[in-house]
Amino acid sequence: METEIILKGDRVIEQIPSIKDKALRINLNENIYGTFAEIGAGQETVRHFFRTGGSSGTIAKAMSAYDKDFSDSIYGIEEDGRYVTESRLKKMLSHEVNLMEARLTREKHPHKMFFSYANTVATIDFAKQFKGHGWVGIRYQLDPTQAYNEIIIHIRFKETDARLQQETLGVLGVNLIYGAYYKYNDPKKLLRYLYDHLDKDQLEIDTINFSGPLFAEVDNRLMSLQLVKNGMTDAVMFNPDGNNILPASILYKKNILALRGSFRPVTKVNIDMYEKSYKMFVEENKVDEKNTLVIFEITLSNLRSEGEIDERDFMDRAELLCSLGHTVMISNFQEYYKVVEYFSNYTKARMGLAMGVNNLVDIFDEKYYRHLSGGILEAFGKLFYRDLKVFLYPMVDENGIFINSENLKVHPRMKELYKFFKFNGKVIDIDEVDDKNLQIFSREVLKMISKGRPGWETMLPVGIAEIIKEHHLFGYDGEIKMLEKTN
Repeated sequence: METEIILKGDRVIEQIPSIKDKALRINLNENIYGTFAEIGAGQETVRHFFRTGGSSGTIAKAMSAYDKDFSDSIYGIEEDGRYVTESRLKKMLSHEVNLMEARLTREKHPHKMFFSYANTVATIDFAKQFKGHGWVGIRYQLDPTQAYNEIIIHIRFKETDARLQQETLGVLGVNLIYGAYYKYNDPKKLLRYLYDHLDKDQLEIDTINFSGPLFAEVDNRLMSLQLVKNGMTDAVMFNPDGNNILPASILYKKNILALRGSFRPVTKVNIDMYEKSYKMFVEENKVDEKNTLVIFEITLSNLRSEGEIDERDFMDRAELLCSLGHTVMISNFQEYYKVVEYFSNYTKARMGLAMGVNNLVDIFDEKYYRHLSGGILEAFGKLFYRDLKVFLYPMVDENGIFINSENLKVHPRMKELYKFFKFNGKVIDIDEVDDKNLQIFSREVLKMISKGRPGWETMLPVGIAEIIKEHHLFGYDGEIKMLEKTN
């Protein structure tokens, strides 16, 4: 058996079966039987099963409805006229499974576990301006008497050669089918195994969704967090309903206002910053309010507790923000310019960042840019080159002094650089701030919650305190508070 051996020092910690062995194990399982439908990059996945041998008992049908008109006649026409979409993939999976169920009787095949594997992709274009992307999925059974399960992922190619992208897609497809049947009991590991014999420089997975009886207990938001945690993608997003959304679909050609924070928990300061900056942003030239998206971003570094990501903590913050009707993004970006670069991949429209004084001071700290050959100037070139503006929320320091863009202090070497951006209107103060909000600090609120101190409820947006109490978030314990009141 061909394997890739993973070592830790002199110790073997994992043996990864080869792609050939994975395909062969599927082929030799007499009960796994299904179809392959691949659009856009040839039949790259199914060829592994043909080549490895024993495929006659596995492959019911293999097809590539490459011509658009022919594809439309089979799967129908999409409302938006596009082909590389999640909707198209789901239609493919559903159509092929229904055909199999209609053409094969359960009386004759009582033990067959049917599956349909499909992908619809666009590889790199001739001009090499767009590297390509695609949707890949499998609908399958692990028990012939149960409903179907489904795993759907969205990928982005990083290679700059169509042939290499096709080969990468084929390997990914085998990993997905193998994982669906043999690694389903641990979705987190299944996710990592998708990269067996692949490198993250070849492929990005930026969305994944599990469904069906096998995955009834799987939280797809936590699976998305794993994508960021494992370095499979730079960012994932959730809509106000709390569901995974494809970043490209929601960011495309939008005006974007982003607010970064720990939001642990979200406070009245965060909401006041959002409301005031949003009003200022939509009044900017060339900003169409109907085409504007506000994003609350949490960086991965803010999700860490004692060196590991606290997944429960992530869920708490994301759910609270979503409950207020906001779109949430989890990223692994430490520097603001990387956030702007990321958005620039999907939109050329206007962008704004809303932040507090301390955050702006940090932006002008050279230590964050030592890894760049051009240092802080390179970072600022990337940050502001698209006419981005910073909407600055003031603060009151420990001495009771009100600080905004006019009197904040940056490192002496950065004074002239700061003045340049301030003079050119890149930094704009958020005015008419409620003085009471300037006394609210999320870290202090968190201590009050966990230690049962009274009064924190009034510092949070309407409805948030009730959710925290109901679900005992952030260390809240009602019994501690009641005991303090009694004493």
